[in-house]
Amino acid sequence: MEQTLQQGIDINQVLSKRPLIISGPCSAETEEQVLQTALQLAATGKVDILRAGIWKPRTRPGSFEGIGTKGLPWLQQARKASGLPVAIEVATGKQVEDALHFDVDVLWVGARTTVNPFSVQEVADALKGVDVPVLIKNPINPDLELWIGAAERIAKAGIKNIGLIHRGFSSYGNTEYRNAPMWHLAIEMKRRFPEMLMINDPSHICGRRDILQEVAQKAIDLDFDGLIIESHIDPDNAWSDAKQQITPEVLGNMISAMIWRKEDIVSEELHANMEKMRSQINQLDDELLQLLGQRMKVADKIGAYKKDNDITILQTSRWNAILEKAFVKGGQMGLSQEFITKYFDAVHMESINHQNKIMNQ
Repeated sequence: MEQTLQQGIDINQVLSKRPLIISGPCSAETEEQVLQTALQLAATGKVDILRAGIWKPRTRPGSFEGIGTKGLPWLQQARKASGLPVAIEVATGKQVEDALHFDVDVLWVGARTTVNPFSVQEVADALKGVDVPVLIKNPINPDLELWIGAAERIAKAGIKNIGLIHRGFSSYGNTEYRNAPMWHLAIEMKRRFPEMLMINDPSHICGRRDILQEVAQKAIDLDFDGLIIESHIDPDNAWSDAKQQITPEVLGNMISAMIWRKEDIVSEELHANMEKMRSQINQLDDELLQLLGQRMKVADKIGAYKKDNDITILQTSRWNAILEKAFVKGGQMGLSQEFITKYFDAVHMESINHQNKIMNQ
């Protein structure tokens, strides 16, 4: 860290920038590729930190697993030439030691590491006594406790500057995205830890470049603090994740085209109008809760009837009819089928739980 400061980079000041843009190749492949990517990204004037994969955890053996430690000097040279601080992923104690030896400015813990507390603890142990910012990607499975636990382990190692990266979650049946964003989980982490940096990784959510800007814009609209986007000087011939990478020029144009909204502005008229509409929402929310409470009382009566007559709780044909009717009505009211499914599933499960208590009293 001392060397970084001597080179004129205050990494904590860089990380405080909003929006924060981190970009670079999925994998460091050659010295020239890393250097040219860094220079081109710096030339856009849009990028704050250069990222590059040195070690690549791959799903199946035989895929390119990263250039390894020999790529770390390339990052040193790229930082010196471009003026951009550098960030890499680490998954073991040895990787942490190597990264620190070559003065890497920011470390991040990948999704496959976050999912394993033993691996996170190994990384945390290697970080004790070190002052370096650490970003933590969400685990590959949708489990907030694993994400929180990883942050807690890193914090207990004495790391003060900890941030979060939302890169989506592995989900059975997901076809639109490489990793389903499950925005509600990232929003919940923002709610629980508002002081932590929250960065969105649209590259790993999308898995392809054609919907990259759409997802990135949604993240910014949700008040994420920044983006980490994979960029390569020749994306189609990248050694890993070619379909989701874009050139530095395309990245610069994409960032310029985005709408950067503010969380709030100083305007009494705006606040008054917002407060009026929020009061309406609060009133409607209260009414919804009252209606749901009444619905559960009816479900309780049905549960008692089923118990007295030895009828099963689940009535599949009845449930299918409810959903089909809700899809039609909800569609007419502008509600998506995805929302209706999630909403009615939640209501249905609560009804089942109520009836189950009555059936087994």
